[in-house]
Order: sequence, then structure tokens, then C-alpha cells
Amino acid sequence: MDKKIIYLDHAATTATRPEVVEAMLPYFTEYYGNPSSVYDLGAKNKQVVTESRETIAKALGTDAANIYFTAGGSEADNWALIATVEALKGKGNHIITSKIEHHAILHTCEYLAKERGCEITYVDVDENGIIKLDELKKAIRPTTILISVMFANNEIGTIQPIKEIGAIAHEHGILFHTDAVQAFTQIKINVDELNIDMLSVSGHKLNGPKGIGFLYIRKGVKIRSFIHGGAQERKRRAGTENVPGIVGMGKAVEIAMNTFEERVQKETELRNHLIQRVLSEIPYVRLNGDSEKRLPNNANFSFQFIEGESLLIMLDMAGICGSSGSACTSGSLDPSHVLLAIGLPHEIAHGSLRLTVGEDNTIEEMDYVVDKVKEIVARLRDMSPLYEDFVKKNR
Repeated sequence: MDKKIIYLDHAATTATRPEVVEAMLPYFTEYYGNPSSVYDLGAKNKQVVTESRETIAKALGTDAANIYFTAGGSEADNWALIATVEALKGKGNHIITSKIEHHAILHTCEYLAKERGCEITYVDVDENGIIKLDELKKAIRPTTILISVMFANNEIGTIQPIKEIGAIAHEHGILFHTDAVQAFTQIKINVDELNIDMLSVSGHKLNGPKGIGFLYIRKGVKIRSFIHGGAQERKRRAGTENVPGIVGMGKAVEIAMNTFEERVQKETELRNHLIQRVLSEIPYVRLNGDSEKRLPNNANFSFQFIEGESLLIMLDMAGICGSSGSACTSGSLDPSHVLLAIGLPHEIAHGSLRLTVGEDNTIEEMDYVVDKVKEIVARLRDMSPLYEDFVKKNR
């Protein structure tokens, strides 16, 4: 019999809900028509795509016409940045972003700088990971065409002052994009109230399927197509629609919004219990990210005198799934760019652990996890010459 798994890496991906899978299944075998077809089998699928678009739009306080389906969050990020550069090249070539963005933004910015001649400003964040608004304002130039700042950080969970950033952008006639992959359905979002022009989301972060996402584009934003070859998505994103994925994401959003208050409250309680026990029972540890302005499900710690990779391996042996940061950088020997940006030295950044809870986790699981973390950290420190030297010096 397989050992019980305690899954605490919901920021990396989530299980697709059974209700979501059930909603998707008929569109693989029974209702398999192409939505662009004129016959009834295809027309019915066009209707379910429209219904999912409306469900998602409602969750953002916008019109369905502003939602464009993609293959995921990374495509949506690429589209927002690259298409803006193409559309506004007559106005300028300067983009402002933060130092703690997801690599879907950072690597796209690197590409735009190298291949398209764009100028990129990476704004600093404070010790809690909140962008420095004064630096953001100073970075604006006459050639600035886009500000892209993530809604909430995928590693340390810090929530950015999105409304203020959007207001600054609009004061200067600049478009504002936010990567909301971690925030959508974890935080209530109204795109108009928060001054958002474009917003990226991925389905698999909210108990939906992988391989589906969307880009919200405010009406009147004149960015171009990113994928060419057909008239789908109102001629803005070619390719036969992923009907099962769209249906699944629509269902996942519907469930997430219907359960929002209760789910977020439970996740916050689990997170707070986890944080409180770790900080009070394990010495030489710090909580990364803002203690208040953080995602309800995120806890990120740095333990001195240990390697995070060893901690993860030993937790895995105990049946616990955690992470040292972004799933997109796993396997990298370099410490997290996010932890370095908030001012952690390399040796402490290397000892990081991200635990992200879900609504199906329990307090009992949190207690088991903390007990195991305490045990493993103590064992790893016993093997650390750095810790031994530190103890001797501080006797």
C-alpha cells in the first residue's frame, strides 16, 4: 500500500477537481465538434466556450468579450509583453517590471531586450517583497509603453499594491499588465477598480486542468495577435479551441468563486498555524514575504545552516511534498532570484522551503509536517560544520 502523501505545493500545481474532470469528459468523445464549424455538433461547443468565458469574466468584473483563451499563464504573459511592443513600437520601447517576477515575464523581457532592442527597467522590492513605488515612478520615461508587475509572488506570497501601480501607469498613459496566476481565485479581483489593462491566468493553479489559461485584455487596448493562422478568439489568438480545457477551467472558476469565503478562511487558518509553529519552535528561521499582505495559502521559510534541497528530499521520504521556490526553477543550483531581491544572502537563501496549502489539507497534517521539519532541520544542522562553529562561538 502506498504511503500517505501530504501535498503542500499548491503554488506549483493543483489536483483537477473530480467535478471539473466530469464536466470535461463529454467534450473529448461525445461533443467533439470544432467550435468554428457551422453544423450543430460544432455550434454547441461554441456555446459552451462562450459560457465558460462568461463565468471567468464575471469573476473579474468584466465583459466576456475581454477574455481570450491561451494554453496557459506563460503564453498569456508572452502575449501581453511581445504584442504590446509590436503594437506600440512607434511610441517607445521601454518596459518597467520588478525584480521578483515569474520567469515567464523575466525571460520574455530578456528576449525583448536582446532581439527587439527594448529597454527594460527592473524595479527593486523591499525586504518583504513589495515593489518600491517611488522607484517605479522615477523609472517612467517618455518612451515607457508598459508596466508589468505580478499580482502576488509565486514564491513568497507577497501581494503587490496593484491599484496604485495601475493608477501610476494610467496617469502617464502607460498600459498596465499583471501576472495573476497565483492570485486569481485566492484574492477578489475587479479589473476596472484595480486599473488593470491586461491580466494573465493559468487553469491548473485553481484545481482546473493543465494546458489552458487566458489573457484578459481591456476593451480598447490595441495589442496584436500572438499566434497566427485562424480567426479564433475574435481573430486575436489562432488555433482550434481547447474545448475540454476551456470547459474545465470555467467549471473550476465557478467552484472557486462559489466557495471563496470559506476556502480562503480555511487556507489562512492552516497557513497561520503552520507559520506560528515553525517560527516559535525552530530556531534560526525567518518567514519570507510580508506577514500580512500575503496569499492565504503561502508560507515560505529560510532555515539557517542547512541546504533546502536536502530538506526537500528528506520531507519527500516522509511523504511531504514541498518546494524551494518556483516549480519552473527546480533543478537550478542558484538560489531564488526572489529571495536575493529581498536581501537574503546566498547561504540563507539556499535554505528555503515553500509550503503552499490547499482547502483539503488539515490541521493534523500541518502538525505532522512541522514535527517532521523540526526533526529534519535538527538532523541536518547536526551534520553542518557551519552550525557547529556557530554554536561554539555563541556559547
